Amino acid sequence: MTRLVVALALLVSVAGPAWAQAANPLWQEGKVKNYLPHMTWPEVRDLLTRTDMVIMPVASLEEHGHQGPIGTDFLNGLERAKLVAQKTDVLVAPILFPGNSPYHMAFPGTITLPAETIQLVYFQAAQSLIRHGFKRFLILNSHGGNQAISRYIVDRINQETPGIAVELGEAAEPFVKRSTRQEPRAFDRHGGVNETSASLYLTPTLVNLAVARTAPLTLKPHLQQMLEQVVAGDPTATRAAVSRALARSSTSRISVRSYLRAPARSAWPGRGRVTAARLAPVASSGISGSTCIVFCQFCQSLLGMSSEIGPPVVRPRRMPDRISARSDSIAMRRPRP
Repeated sequence: MTRLVVALALLVSVAGPAWAQAANPLWQEGKVKNYLPHMTWPEVRDLLTRTDMVIMPVASLEEHGHQGPIGTDFLNGLERAKLVAQKTDVLVAPILFPGNSPYHMAFPGTITLPAETIQLVYFQAAQSLIRHGFKRFLILNSHGGNQAISRYIVDRINQETPGIAVELGEAAEPFVKRSTRQEPRAFDRHGGVNETSASLYLTPTLVNLAVARTAPLTLKPHLQQMLEQVVAGDPTATRAAVSRALARSSTSRISVRSYLRAPARSAWPGRGRVTAARLAPVASSGISGSTCIVFCQFCQSLLGMSSEIGPPVVRPRRMPDRISARSDSIAMRRPRP
C-alpha cells in the first residue's frame, strides 16, 4: 500500500504540469463584458458604481424549422442583450432557457414551462438583483408566446418592488426606423425569413441553410378568409387566426377571449398541430445591426434619465388568478404628488 501511495504521488508530481495545461477542447467562448455568468462578484460590485440597470431576456426552447436551432429565441435574445452591454454599462442577466410554447410540442426537443412558473422565477430573480442594488429592469422578450408573461413580470416589478421595469421591445418601438419602401407583404412568421436572417447575423454558425425549405401554405377555409388581414398586420385578425388554429380537435373552435387568457394556464387547451413554422417560407437574407443599435440608443437614453426618475410608486395588491394579456404598467412610474 505504501508503494502504491508513493507511486501515485510521483505520478501526480510528474504529470501535474501537463494536467494544469490541459483545457476543455469545447470551450471557445471569450469573456464578455457585463455578462453576469462571466463576471466575478467584485466585478458586479464595481458595475453597480456605474449603473443600476439590468437586461433580462425572456426566451424559449422550441423548434425553428429545419434550418434553425431549438435555442434560437434564447440565443438571439441573449446576443442582442450582450451587444447592448458592449455599448453602454448595463448588466445582462439570463435567467431561464425555456419559455411558454406548448403549441410547439409536436416537434421533438421543444421544452415548455407554465406561465406561472416563468413569471415567478423572473420576479424572484429581480428581487435578488434589487437586494444587490440594481433598480431598473429591461425585460427583453425574444419569443412571441411570452408577451403576456413579460408584461406581467414588468407589472409585478413595478407594483410590488422598489424597482422600475419596462418591456424593452415596446419601449424601443418609437426609436425604430421603418422602411419607406412600398413592397407587398409576405406571410412570414415563425422560423421564416426575418427570424432566420436575425440568426444569420447573431449566431451564424448555428444556421443550416442547406436544409431550409419553403413550406406549403395550407389553411382551412375559415383561416384562409383571415389570411389577408393577418398578412396586413391586423393584430385582432392575427389573434383570432391563431386561436382558431389552436382550437380543440373536438370542437374545432376556441374564442379569442380564451386565447388571450391561455398563457395563464399550465398548457394551452388543445394540442394544436398548426404552427407558423410549417407555414412560413424560409429563404436566405441579410440583416443589419439596426435592431441592436436601437436597443443601445434606448438604454443610453434611460441612463441619461437616471437623475430625473424618482422612486417608483409601490402599491400592494392581490395577485390575480390569471395573467392578463395587457398591462398598463410598462411605463416608468413617477411618485404621485
